[in-house]
Amino acid sequence: MARAQGARSQLAAAFETTYGTAPASGYFRMPFASASLGAEQPLLTSELLGYGRDPLAPIKDAVTADGDVVVPIDAEAFGFWLKAAFGAPVTTGTTNKTHTYKSGGWTLPSMAIEVAMPEIPRFAMYTGCVLDQLSWQMQRSGLLTASAKLIAQGENVATTTAAGTPTGWTLQRFGHFNGSIKRNGTALGNIVSADIQYANNLDRIETIRSDGRIDGADPSIAALTGKMDVRFADTTLMDQALNGTAASLEFAYSISAKVSLSITAHAVYLPRPRIEIQGPQGVQASFDWQAAYDATAGQMCTITLVNDIATY
Repeated sequence: MARAQGARSQLAAAFETTYGTAPASGYFRMPFASASLGAEQPLLTSELLGYGRDPLAPIKDAVTADGDVVVPIDAEAFGFWLKAAFGAPVTTGTTNKTHTYKSGGWTLPSMAIEVAMPEIPRFAMYTGCVLDQLSWQMQRSGLLTASAKLIAQGENVATTTAAGTPTGWTLQRFGHFNGSIKRNGTALGNIVSADIQYANNLDRIETIRSDGRIDGADPSIAALTGKMDVRFADTTLMDQALNGTAASLEFAYSISAKVSLSITAHAVYLPRPRIEIQGPQGVQASFDWQAAYDATAGQMCTITLVNDIATY
């Protein structure tokens, strides 16, 4: 008897034309490290009395479909998740393409995502998937991955795939050693680690339906936040925190002039941190930063992905 194994699992995704309706074609085979995307429907315990001490049968509650997908930050497939987070990019260039994503869009695309376990067989299609959060960490070493938090409308399980033969990507991963951080265009040193999180703060539209599903997920006020752990060597960031002024932060990865990714938060504000001496080792400070709308740039953040993909 075949048993489900993560090594055999597959994930295919496509953007929907109509929310909640899986397209018949146009799927991409997505690289991923793990996936918790799923649907659940809890049971409500009966509150009725008068039938003895043994409870009556429970009833079904509303369906909740959501979860996380951990994906590599790479030169091609990551652009798919950036489109889900920010909307379609503006693409320029001839052979090498520059895809520019901007925050603040009112409309986000929805996706159909199929999580497949072919050996069972179980092919779970999640429709109406909208990206709520995209987060990752910059550090000195280790595998570079991002976590995409999704809210879906529902799940349909079949014994055969509905994604056909997905189109593959050429996998070229960025590594932590490709990373750099700049403040106002100047390299920022003494950074031990940095967390980046972009949130669309989706609002589930929970209307009354016979199938128990949501009607949609609308974006509200976006947020770009993070944390920087800094080896305390100068007062540059501390002075900014005390003055309450904004500065731009650029988090970038570069393999070559033809393959790169940069995330620029145009107006970042820093809180005043507590500086503690915890022993003879070096002193570190943690800054929980927040980004805001920048009038000059016209948005809170700009993401630039350079590769040879014609369009997303």
